[in-house]
Amino acid sequence: MGGTLILAAAAGTVAVLLAVRLWVVLRPRAAVPRRSLSLLVVAGSGGHTTEILRLLENLSDAYSPRHYVIADTDEMSAHKINSFEVNRADRNPSAMFPEYYIHRIPRSREVQQSWLSTVLTTLYSLWLSFPLTHRVKPDLVLCNGPGTCVPICISALLLGILGIKKVIIVYVESICRVEHLSLSGKILFHLSDYFIVQWPTLKEKYPKSVYLGRIV
Repeated sequence: MGGTLILAAAAGTVAVLLAVRLWVVLRPRAAVPRRSLSLLVVAGSGGHTTEILRLLENLSDAYSPRHYVIADTDEMSAHKINSFEVNRADRNPSAMFPEYYIHRIPRSREVQQSWLSTVLTTLYSLWLSFPLTHRVKPDLVLCNGPGTCVPICISALLLGILGIKKVIIVYVESICRVEHLSLSGKILFHLSDYFIVQWPTLKEKYPKSVYLGRIV
């Protein structure tokens, strides 16, 4: 009986300490002016990369350095990113030399991959994503739906939970999603700080989302 009470008391103490720890880590804090913000962008194959680069066209040079994360087999996205950064520098020759980096992680899911094996590949991708996110320690994560963004966003969330750094996660659902969220969107709707949709039908279904009209 005494041992049971001791275990219960210990468990209660641990629960209280964890609750206090989460409150300290996740409580709102006063914003501190910054000259620049480190940005981590998750790019996907095909249209996802095109859309995310269109979003970046409207961002100022204050979002620097820019860290791009792509799948390890996605050479097309790497080419698009390099071209985008070169063109951006050409349009603004007075700006400092562009500071950007391209990082690669394994895909969470290949086309037509079974859902069972997807769980394993996603866990493997998450295992490699956390060291990358911890090393970069971005201020902001921006993504728009590729499967690669799920492990990256979970890793960014873990940085905050562990008290390492609070990372703002912004998810922009693809313009192709008119009535239903993508699988990544359904997951990150509950994890992102700002969830942006581009169609009023999605805003009606998900009132907590942010509707800004078409932005890409």
